[in-house]
Amino acid sequence: MMQPPPGRGGGPGRRGKVDPKDVEQLRESPVSLRRIGALFAPYRWQIAVVVALIVASSVITLANPFLVRALIDDAIPNQNVELLLWAVGGMLAITVASSLLGVVQTWISTTVGQRIMHGLRTRVFSHLQRQSMNFFTRTRGGEIQSRLTNDIGGMQSVVTSTATSLASNITTVVGTAVAMAVLSWRLSLLSLIVLPPAIWLTRRVAMMRRAITARQQRRLADMQTQIEEGLSVSGVLLVKTLGTGPALSDKFARTSEDLADLEVHAQLSGRWRMATMNIVFSAIPAVLYLVAGLPATSGGMTIGTLVAFTGLQGALFRPLMSLLDVGVSVTSSLALFSRIFEYLDLIVEIDEPEKPVRLDRDRVAGTVRFEHVDFRYGGAHRPALDDITLEIPAGKQVALVGETGSGKTTLGALVARLYDPTSGRVTIDGVDLRDMPLAEVAALVGVVSQETYLLHATVRENLRYAKPSASDAEIEEATRAAHIHDLIMSLPDGYDTMVGARGHRFSGGEKQRLAIARTLLRDPRILVLDEATSALDNETERLVQRALDAARLGRTTLTIAHRLSTVRSADAIVVLDHGRIIEQGSHDELVALDGKYAALAARSEQPVAV
Repeated sequence: MMQPPPGRGGGPGRRGKVDPKDVEQLRESPVSLRRIGALFAPYRWQIAVVVALIVASSVITLANPFLVRALIDDAIPNQNVELLLWAVGGMLAITVASSLLGVVQTWISTTVGQRIMHGLRTRVFSHLQRQSMNFFTRTRGGEIQSRLTNDIGGMQSVVTSTATSLASNITTVVGTAVAMAVLSWRLSLLSLIVLPPAIWLTRRVAMMRRAITARQQRRLADMQTQIEEGLSVSGVLLVKTLGTGPALSDKFARTSEDLADLEVHAQLSGRWRMATMNIVFSAIPAVLYLVAGLPATSGGMTIGTLVAFTGLQGALFRPLMSLLDVGVSVTSSLALFSRIFEYLDLIVEIDEPEKPVRLDRDRVAGTVRFEHVDFRYGGAHRPALDDITLEIPAGKQVALVGETGSGKTTLGALVARLYDPTSGRVTIDGVDLRDMPLAEVAALVGVVSQETYLLHATVRENLRYAKPSASDAEIEEATRAAHIHDLIMSLPDGYDTMVGARGHRFSGGEKQRLAIARTLLRDPRILVLDEATSALDNETERLVQRALDAARLGRTTLTIAHRLSTVRSADAIVVLDHGRIIEQGSHDELVALDGKYAALAARSEQPVAV
């Protein structure tokens, strides 16, 4: 029987009723059938073979009822051994042939489906990798994962199962109807009267079960969320520090109790469905036997014809039920394609230049310049940066200070080309970043931020993530420079110690030093330090600061400051306020100016607002 695609567009409980969300999705983002067809175009010959195999298998199978009639009406009563052998041999041959055809069909259709899904997965993943930070800040991570896994997984079922099942069901229904008419037109007319109410009753009971199953799926999703929030490392930490364990347990217990009640209802509805199906499957043959047995309606029908017709009638019911749900399946499937195409149609804001300008890495001096730079986040009412003109000479350290929302982090993000200016330009050695290949910008500009992200892998793998070709000697050199080598060697497995989920086995300062080592491994010419010590205590800050001092040697550095004590030695300090530069100079010069910086310096023992 044709199955609906799993996931968002067609999980349990979706069949029998079109999901309003699917309708809304298609209304907002219509899907071109030509575009869907283009996915299948490279495999047109394989698809043609699959359709031919489906038709052949269905046609071959329809010969069975006629062989049964020959056996019952002629071969067995008349002891016709030759006909008996031919009929039995034919039945066996049909079974073997249809089974082999089914295996070949499954192999071809699954291979085609997997190749199409592989292409879609990699295209979507690569396309999303090219999106700017704007996209990821406005989009939930769970939504992205859902489209890459659930939606494409659902499309896989469409390609490998639903489409072939639809073709098979249509062929079976048409062929069976023709065979039934050939066997007995009288019983065929009777079927037109009996089948509709039987199908209606079965669908009604099935829809009741689906409604319950849909509620089960929602409660299971709730339970999964509660488990993730309550038993993950971060979740457990939050629960223990807030003392919400009992309340969370009560909430989980209520969800579990709801699931238990729904399971009881689901089992009962399932039993009702089975009972209804049994009644239908028993009632229809009974009516056929009644009609065939009455002299007024039998029309001289043979027993073989009756048995063969009854077999065809039973084989017709399931594919016919599936075809009645085809509208739901098509809508759900189109909605899945719509959601995937939405991502593929996203405009790449930070893209590769058409005519890239390449710099000789060995000759890059590292002078960074902002020329009349304006920047506004999407949907923001005021600019984050307003007419910024600033030069950071090669090998020098410039520090940015300012209150929350002053534009410090945004300025640093522009250097790494995480965003592009709304107007103006950012250059390295006079070359606009937008004219440089993205990989080259990433190689020249290293970023160490306050939020350090570590992979759930070994220490060595986390470090080598920055430079896959790095040797063990290079890794050790980077960790020594970041003052983290000795700590790593004290771990149970040294560099092969598992970091753990999001690096929770390490303290904030240790993670920062690992991040610094990872950046040093790439040996960038320009370094952006985005409040790298803002969340650390004084002792840990001292250790990290030593690592940062080592990292800055010989590099052009833009330091986004949290504590003034970390930037007093900078070659220049730039004070930002509401996206504009209001002061710049050395520490002593700015203190003497008695302006914004002097006010910050007066409370230098306290953290500068970020």
